[in-house]
Amino acid sequence: RSRSEVLAAEAVSCLNRAMAALRDIWEEIGIPEEQRLERTDVVKKHIKSLLDLMVAEEESLKERLLKSIALCRKELDVLCKELRLDPAEEEEDSTILQMEKNLRTRVEVLLKQKRDRKQELKTLQEQDRSLCDILCVSPFSIDSSAVPSLEDLDRYRRHLASLNTEKARGEGEGLPEGAGEGRRSLASNAARHLQEQRQKEFVSSKRQIILLMEELDHTPDTSFEREVVCEDEENFCLSTGNIAALQTLLQQLEARRSLNEAVCAELRSRILALWERLQVPAEEREASAVH
Repeated sequence: RSRSEVLAAEAVSCLNRAMAALRDIWEEIGIPEEQRLERTDVVKKHIKSLLDLMVAEEESLKERLLKSIALCRKELDVLCKELRLDPAEEEEDSTILQMEKNLRTRVEVLLKQKRDRKQELKTLQEQDRSLCDILCVSPFSIDSSAVPSLEDLDRYRRHLASLNTEKARGEGEGLPEGAGEGRRSLASNAARHLQEQRQKEFVSSKRQIILLMEELDHTPDTSFEREVVCEDEENFCLSTGNIAALQTLLQQLEARRSLNEAVCAELRSRILALWERLQVPAEEREASAVH
C-alpha cells in the first residue's frame, strides 16, 4: 500500500474512533436517541463542509495549473516562431505540476534568449550606424521589428567586422610602406572624401555663423554654439548629427537677420514719411542718417 493510502485509512480510523467516543459520551449523559441522531448529523455536516472546502481548494489549484499550462504552451509557440526554433515537444508521463513547472521554465529561458538577441541587434545597429556614417555606405539590411535568428546575428557581426577592416585600411593601419592608394578600398576613399567635404562645410558655416553673431550682437549661449565658435576646428566632431545641427544654427541666425532687416526697412520707411510730413531740413536728415 502507498503512503497516501495508509494516511487515508488512518483518517477514516480517527473519524470512527471520534464517533464512537461521542456515542459513548451521549449514552453516559443519557441523551435520547433522537437527539443523538441530530448531533450525529451536525458532526457529519461539519466534516463534510470541511472536506468539501479542501476538495474545492485542490480543484482550484488544479484549474490554475491547467490554465498556466495552456498559456505557457501558447507563449512557447509564439516564442519558437519568433526565435525560429522547432516547436516544443509534448511531455509524456509527466504530472500536471511537473509539466507546468517545466513549461514555465522553458518560457523564461526563451524570453531571455529573445531579450538577448534584441539587445545584441540594437548594439550591432548602433555600431553599424557609426561605421556607415564614417564610410558613407548603406546600413545592413535587417528587419528591426523581428527577433533576429542566430544566423542573422552572425552575418551582421561578420559584416561589421568587414566594415571595421575597411575603416582601418582607410586610416592607414596595417598598410606596408609604399602600398599607397592602390591598396585602399573604394569605401575608404569615399570616407575620406566625405570627411573632407564635411570639414569644408564646417569651416564655411562656422565663418558665416561668426559673422552673423557679430552682426546680431549675439553671444554664444549654448554648449553647442560655444563648441562651434570657440573650439579649435580640428576638435569638432564631424558627425551627421553635428553637421545637421550646424546648418540649423546657421538657418536660425539668417532668419533673425532677415527679420531684423525687415523691421529696420519698415522703420526707415516710417521715418522718411515723418520727415516729409514735418518738412525736416536735409542737413538734419543727413545727421541722423548715419544711425
